[in-house]
Amino acid sequence: MLIGFITFAMTVATHPVFAHEEESDGAARMTTFKDLSDNRANIIRGYLHQFNSPLEDEAQTFVREADKNNIDWRLVVAIAGTESTFGKHIPGGSYNAWGWGVFTGAQDGVHFTDWKDGIVQVSQGLRKNYIDRGATNIYDIGWIYAANGISWGDHVNFFMQQIASYTPDDPVALSVAI
Repeated sequence: MLIGFITFAMTVATHPVFAHEEESDGAARMTTFKDLSDNRANIIRGYLHQFNSPLEDEAQTFVREADKNNIDWRLVVAIAGTESTFGKHIPGGSYNAWGWGVFTGAQDGVHFTDWKDGIVQVSQGLRKNYIDRGATNIYDIGWIYAANGISWGDHVNFFMQQIASYTPDDPVALSVAI
């Protein structure tokens, strides 16, 4: 019995684990397998934790929406860092960590129902209104998104580089007690 458990534990620890997930895009159903050894959400969660960010619990939402919209997984997090110190300085009750919609003349910009809604809408908006219209890098986005595209782009790039080099201190691991 003990040998069987040790063999199972070693197999789990040395082989990637995959989750089966059904996705629907209207009438067609698509089945995908996602590698759970993907550490991006843990990186985002740990990185945001350093700043005591209210966005920390939405780490998986950042990754999911980045993948869904084919954008860099660090981009929406880095914009939140640039615009609001990762959600810490926002208009009251807005859940708008991105300064989204401020250019429209609304004093506080767009208000979202919660952090997840903000991440979803900003991710979709970046894809549709910036990247699909020809923005190929952070600075292209910055010239449309912010008053000073170079400075804004530099700040976003800074956070993206920090996120890319962040290593969680306590990576999620299976612990096996014998």
